[in-house]
Amino acid sequence: IPVIPPDLRPMVQLDGGRFATSDLNDLYRRVINRNNRLARLQEILAPEIIVRNEKRMLQEAVDALIDNGRRGRTVVGANNRPLKSLSDIIEGKQGRFRQNLLGKRVDYSGRSVIVVGPKLHIHQCGLPREMAIELFQPFVIHRLIRQGLVNNIKAAKKLIQRGDPTVWDVLEEVIAGHPVMLNRAPTLHRLGIQAFEPILVEGRAIQLHPLVCPAFNADFDGDQMAVHVPLSLESQAEARLLMLASNNILSPATGRPIIAPSQDMVLGCYYLTAKNPNATKGAGRYFANLDDAIKAYEQKQVHLHAYIWVRYDGIVDTDEPDTQMISEESSPDGMVTKVYNNRRVRETADGELISQYIRTTAGRIIYNKTIQEALWG
Repeated sequence: IPVIPPDLRPMVQLDGGRFATSDLNDLYRRVINRNNRLARLQEILAPEIIVRNEKRMLQEAVDALIDNGRRGRTVVGANNRPLKSLSDIIEGKQGRFRQNLLGKRVDYSGRSVIVVGPKLHIHQCGLPREMAIELFQPFVIHRLIRQGLVNNIKAAKKLIQRGDPTVWDVLEEVIAGHPVMLNRAPTLHRLGIQAFEPILVEGRAIQLHPLVCPAFNADFDGDQMAVHVPLSLESQAEARLLMLASNNILSPATGRPIIAPSQDMVLGCYYLTAKNPNATKGAGRYFANLDDAIKAYEQKQVHLHAYIWVRYDGIVDTDEPDTQMISEESSPDGMVTKVYNNRRVRETADGELISQYIRTTAGRIIYNKTIQEALWG
């Protein structure tokens, strides 16, 4: 039977001269004692029934060492706790393989809860200042010394611990163009770990763009993500070229887009454009342009979902053409006002458009303006 090294089954001396020992030592001792007893019984030519019983007990001791409780009675320790056998040590989440070999603690890494970052670009993530100064500390120290702000590492560390304003300026310079990698467990496919450009944020949570959530299978109900800093220039270049979130738009498995609106984005789009018959504050008011309507909403004069009339002379793209005229009025100067369900048009006698008011909500105006600004800047 192979005996594992003593370091893997330690014996620690406690206060008062007692010892705390690994369960394996007890299991090995049982095997050795029974084996020695069997050898003695065979030497003194003990009766066959006693020898056979000792062999059975030896076999049970070996079984308990390999996999306690698999066959017959479980061997327990002093406080009726089952002893951990070799199988127990290597199997399961806390076992040798998954805990120590497949997953290791590494330097230059951190972990925090993720929250939505609505103002981020798709290739950016919000990194808490507290975490960033710890992760990038060697780079910050190097730059502080190079710029002559401090003379040695000890002085640089003191400057960082004091939270000197110059440290944050240097940190901003360091992280500019230095990507970090974000990973969410379980990493089931390649896109479970991606690179982002860090942006320093207040608070203690990592901010994530909601469009990349489907790739990580992440949501914002308490999920945590790990941050890793690539150190060498080669690893930084690889992270930027191969792993940057904006370079991973299609799923490597299916070829379909994996960057898709989810979470808060879908909720926000729905809420801005929703119909709410109970929203009456400011309903029916007229506004000269879209910006005036948004200002009225910001000043709480108009409810987000209240129907208002806004002058808009452009083309309204809609799935339901508003062509059924409700009424038509002519004025003495020859102008014609045509009233439809969702628009009011003023034309000359020749049919030339003078002005058009559309019936919409402040939420839909904000939604439309946001998309236009995103597309055309």
